[in-house]
Amino acid sequence: MAKLFWFVITIGLVFTNSIYAMYPFNQAQNLSFMDLDLEEEEAHELGNLLLVGLTLIHNAAAKGAVCLDGTLPGYHLHRGYGSGANSWLVNLEGGGWCNNVRTCVYRKKTRRGSSLFMEKEIPFTGILNFFNWNRVKLRYCDGGSFAGDGEDQAAQLQFRGQRIWAAAMEDLMTKGMRFADQALLSGCSAGGLATIIHCDEFRGLFPRTTRVKCLSDAGLFLDSIDISGERTLRNMYNGVVGMQGTQKNLPRICTNHLDPTSCFFPQNLIASVRTPLFLLNTAYDSWQIQSSLAPPSADPHGYWHDCRLNHAKCTRPQIQFLQGFRNHMLNSIKDFSRSNKNGLFINSCFAHCQTERQDTWFSDNSPVIENKVIALAVGDWFFDRAGVKVIDCPYPCDNSCHNLVFG
Repeated sequence: MAKLFWFVITIGLVFTNSIYAMYPFNQAQNLSFMDLDLEEEEAHELGNLLLVGLTLIHNAAAKGAVCLDGTLPGYHLHRGYGSGANSWLVNLEGGGWCNNVRTCVYRKKTRRGSSLFMEKEIPFTGILNFFNWNRVKLRYCDGGSFAGDGEDQAAQLQFRGQRIWAAAMEDLMTKGMRFADQALLSGCSAGGLATIIHCDEFRGLFPRTTRVKCLSDAGLFLDSIDISGERTLRNMYNGVVGMQGTQKNLPRICTNHLDPTSCFFPQNLIASVRTPLFLLNTAYDSWQIQSSLAPPSADPHGYWHDCRLNHAKCTRPQIQFLQGFRNHMLNSIKDFSRSNKNGLFINSCFAHCQTERQDTWFSDNSPVIENKVIALAVGDWFFDRAGVKVIDCPYPCDNSCHNLVFG
C-alpha cells in the first residue's frame, strides 16, 4: 500500500513561520520536511494558498448531466504525484437544498445552481490540503445532494444531480482514478448527505483490492421536532424529494419499507451502508439549530433569537432542549456504531463542517477528543491503525471547540 504523506499549511492572513512537518494521516513515521522530494511546483505552494482551477465536464450535456439552469457541471482537480499518484480524495461540495420553484429559480442564478457563477479558482484547505494525493472538489449545482433526476419545463429547471454524479465519476475514471490504490469519498453538509447516499456506488467503481472508504462531515441531518412541535426539516426534505425526483435514486433497502422522504434522512441510511463510513458531526450542529430546530418560522416571538446566534446566550431550558437533540443523534447512530468497519467523531461543539477549515481539521488548537484531533482520528480509521468511535461528553465540557457565533 502506497505511503500517504500529508503536509500542514497554516492558512489565514499571515502565513506563520511555524510549519508542521507532516500530517498525522501519514503512514510513515519519523520523516522530516527535508526527507520529502518535493517537485518545484509543490514546493512553491508551501508558502501560498493553493488555488485550483475549475474544469467543466464537456461531455456531461450529452448525458443530460447539467446544473439547475442547464449549464455544464464542473470540478476542481489537483493532481497527485509520487507516492500519492494512485491515491484519490473526491470531495462533494455542500450548500443546502432547494425545495420549490421559487427557491430553485433563485438558486440557479448563483454558483449553487449554475457554473456561470462558479469561481474559476478555489482554495484547497482543510481535508483538501492533502500532501500528494489526487484531490477533487465536485461542485454542487443541483440543489438535491446529487440525487435528483427530473425537470420543471415551465420554470426551466433541470434536476440532474444523479447524472452529474455519474458523469463526474466517469470523467475522473478516465483521468486516472480507475488506477486508484486507495480512495476516500468525502463531503460536508449537503455534500455529507450525498456522501452517504453515494458511498456504496463509489465503492462499486473500483476493484475489490482498492481501499475505499467514505467520510461524511456534518451530514447527519436528523428528522427532529422543532421548538414549535413541527418538523421543519422534514417538510423541506419532502419538497426536495418530491420536486427533484430523488426516489428512484435512493437506496432500495430503505425505500422498500420507508417513504422516500424518510430515506433522504441519513439516520435511516447509515446502518445499511456496506462500505466503511466515518461520521464526523457536532452534537450541537449549528446549521440544524438555526434552520431545523429553532428556525425563525418556528419562533415568531423571537425567544430563540439570541440562542440561535450564540450558544452562550442560551437559557437553561434552551440548553436542555439542545441536549435532547444530542440524545436523538446518539440514539440514531447506535446500530451504525456496532460495525467495526465504521468510525465516529462526535464532539460537543456548536459548529458545522469541520473538515473544510484548517483550524478545525488539523492545527495546534483543533477540537480534540481523547487526545486526537479530527485528522488523526480519520487517519487512524482509514488506515486501520485503530478503531475510532469517540463521543464527547455533553456541553459545556469541551473547551477545544471552535464554536460559531453569528451575532
